[in-house]
Amino acid sequence: MNIRIKNGRVIDPATKIDNVQDLFVKDGMIAVYQGEDIDQTIDASGCFVMPGFIDLHVHLREPGFEYKETIKTGTLAAAKGGFTGVCPMPNTKPATDSKEMIEFINKKAKEDSKIHVYPVGAITLGQDGTTLTDIKAMKEAGAVAISEDGKSVMDAELYKEAMKLAAENDLVVMAHCEDKAMVGNGCINEGAKSKELGVPGITNEVEDIIVERDINLARETGAKLHLCHCSTKDSVRLTKKAKEEGLPVTAEVCPHHFMMTDEDIVDGDSNYKMNPPLRSKEDVLALKEGLRDNIMDVISTDHAPHGEEEKKKPLTQAPFGIVGSETAVALTITHLVHEGYLTPMQMAEKMSYNPAKIIGVDRGTLQVGKAADIVIIDPEKEYVIDPETFVSKGKNMPFSGMKVKGQVMYTICSGEIVYQYQ
Repeated sequence: MNIRIKNGRVIDPATKIDNVQDLFVKDGMIAVYQGEDIDQTIDASGCFVMPGFIDLHVHLREPGFEYKETIKTGTLAAAKGGFTGVCPMPNTKPATDSKEMIEFINKKAKEDSKIHVYPVGAITLGQDGTTLTDIKAMKEAGAVAISEDGKSVMDAELYKEAMKLAAENDLVVMAHCEDKAMVGNGCINEGAKSKELGVPGITNEVEDIIVERDINLARETGAKLHLCHCSTKDSVRLTKKAKEEGLPVTAEVCPHHFMMTDEDIVDGDSNYKMNPPLRSKEDVLALKEGLRDNIMDVISTDHAPHGEEEKKKPLTQAPFGIVGSETAVALTITHLVHEGYLTPMQMAEKMSYNPAKIIGVDRGTLQVGKAADIVIIDPEKEYVIDPETFVSKGKNMPFSGMKVKGQVMYTICSGEIVYQYQ
C-alpha cells in the first residue's frame, strides 16, 4: 500500500528532522516518492508525524488472566494509543519463563496482533525468586529483555548471576525496584494522605534501596539495566549519578507518576492504587525535571488491566495497577509538552527512539529505507477521557472525566493503517 502523508510536522529523533513536509510510504517502508500511484493520502496539517511509539512496559495478561486482557485486546488498545510495539511483562500464568513460553507469546502475537510484540522473559522460574530461567534459550526464542516485573529478585547473589547471563546474551534487565520486606501491607504512598485515610503506606526507601542495589550490580556485571516505573526523586538522582559514571543504565517514567500526586487520591477509589504508588509533589517535580533534562530516558505506561469487581474493593484489598495504553499520548502532551517540560522532539525520543535503542530493534525512526511505523497526532485536539470508549478490557484508571489535549489520529505499522480516529 502506497500512502502519502502530507503537510504534517515530521519529527524524527534519529535525524533531528523537525519540518512541515510530506512523508511517503511504499511497500511497508519509508520511501522517496517517484511518481508511483498513491492508494491513500492523509492530510496531516497541524499534526505531529512521529515514529510509532514503543511501550517498554505493558501487561497483556495472556496466558492465565484473559478476563483482564488478551494479546489481541491489549495490542488493539496500544495501537489506538499510538504504539506500534509493546513489551509484555512475564507475570502471566504460567509465567513467561522458558523458550516455550516465549514461542507461545510470539505465536499468539502473530495470530492476534497488528503491531509488534517484543516478549520479556522472567528472571526466575515461576517468578519464585529461587531458580534462574534459561536466559540464553529465551533470547534465542526472541526475548528482548528479562524482568521479574511485579516484584524484585531479593536474592542479590542470584540476581547478580542473572545479570551476568543477561550481559553475556546482550539482553536488557528491566528492574522492578521494590524491597518486599519493607512494603508490608502498604497500599499508597506513606504521608499525610495515608494517615488521613487510615491505610498503611509505602515509603520512598522501598524503591530507592533496590534502585541503588541494582545500579551497583550493573556496575559489577556490565549488564544493561533499565529501571522500570520510577516514582521517587532519589530514583532520578541515582540514575543521573549512574549516567555520569558511564554505566549502561536507563530509566522510565509513567504518565500517572509525572502528573498526579498522592494528594489526588479519592477516598474509596482503588483506581488510584498502583505500584509504585503516586508520590509527593516533590517527587513529581523531580520526575518531570528528570525527563526534561534527559536523565530519564523513556515514557512507558505500565498498562495493568484488572477486572471491574477487583477494583471495586477497598484500597487495602484491591490489586495494584491502572491502564494507560490509550491515555499516555494525551497525558504526555497535556502535562509535559504543553507545560514546556518536553519539546515534541523529546517526546518522540522518549516514546519511540530511545525505547527502540534500549531493546535493540531497528525502529523508532522515519528515515528513508526504514520500516514505516508511524503515529500521527493532533496536539491541539481536546477531549474528555472516557473509559467506556477504551478498546482495552481494563477500565481501571483515575483519569475519567479529565480534559486533555492530544489525539492520536492514525497509527501505521509496517505500512498498514492499524488505527484511524473516527
